[in-house]
Amino acid sequence: MQKHRQSTCWPGPRPAPVLLIAVFVAAAAVTFCASVGLAAEAGKPPQPKQVLLLGMNRDHPPGTHEYMSGLRVLAKCLATVEAVQSTIVNVDQPWPEGNRLIAEQADAIVLYLGEGGRWMQSDPQRLAAIRKLAARGGGIVGLHWGIGAKDDKYVPGHLELMGGMHGGADRKYTITTTQITIVNRQHPIAAGLRDIRLHDEYYYQLKFATRGKVTPLVQADINGRPETIAWAFERPDGGRSFGFGGMHFHDNWQQEVCRRLVAQGVLWTLRLPIPKDGLPAAVDPEDLKIR
Repeated sequence: MQKHRQSTCWPGPRPAPVLLIAVFVAAAAVTFCASVGLAAEAGKPPQPKQVLLLGMNRDHPPGTHEYMSGLRVLAKCLATVEAVQSTIVNVDQPWPEGNRLIAEQADAIVLYLGEGGRWMQSDPQRLAAIRKLAARGGGIVGLHWGIGAKDDKYVPGHLELMGGMHGGADRKYTITTTQITIVNRQHPIAAGLRDIRLHDEYYYQLKFATRGKVTPLVQADINGRPETIAWAFERPDGGRSFGFGGMHFHDNWQQEVCRRLVAQGVLWTLRLPIPKDGLPAAVDPEDLKIR
């Protein structure tokens, strides 16, 4: 009598042949649908990076600290990059979904507003949202007074997120026309930049983070000493930040060097490629109007 071995693949009675065929057909169908879905997903263009451009109402005399008008210029420069979608927000207006958008959806935020260090930290829920953005590897950019705060208590938290700061009771600033020099031409943010003389309000003797990597990018001659006014910061959490203390005067948005520096700083925090000759950063005279 011939002996038959019991299959170890199917415990109990063997399934009927028809049932086996049905199982294999169903499995094949699932595999096919999954592969089609993956192929369709792979064929989709990547979603653009979401950048929140955060400003507020002017807090200085006309022509200075024109946050909202300046952010419109920056948005025009970034509009040429298909991988970026910018949204301008006036934080002086009601913005109930703001903390959620920062924490969950934004890929980067740009602070061009008064006392950025205080704005980030004065509301615990807002600070928690920004820290969630940072933990996700999101970009953080500060421009002019957006890199500062008057009260010393905001210095440590700001340095943790931005890497550099014009803050505390000992902060220093001057309005002058001086030479600004690109000091790290190998850095991607410096692509296509050139040295110029610029009239601006310069924050100097800035404070810088001791953790993470701070790379000076631009320096200004203040009282015969080179002072770092723009930097790149590789945060300990793995994300990137960029700061630039210039742009007190709205007229400086007319300078291609300034527009390019700021726009490329944003792109770098997003880990997006920067053209080797620099982003075009072209604008029309109408774009530069204060409104």
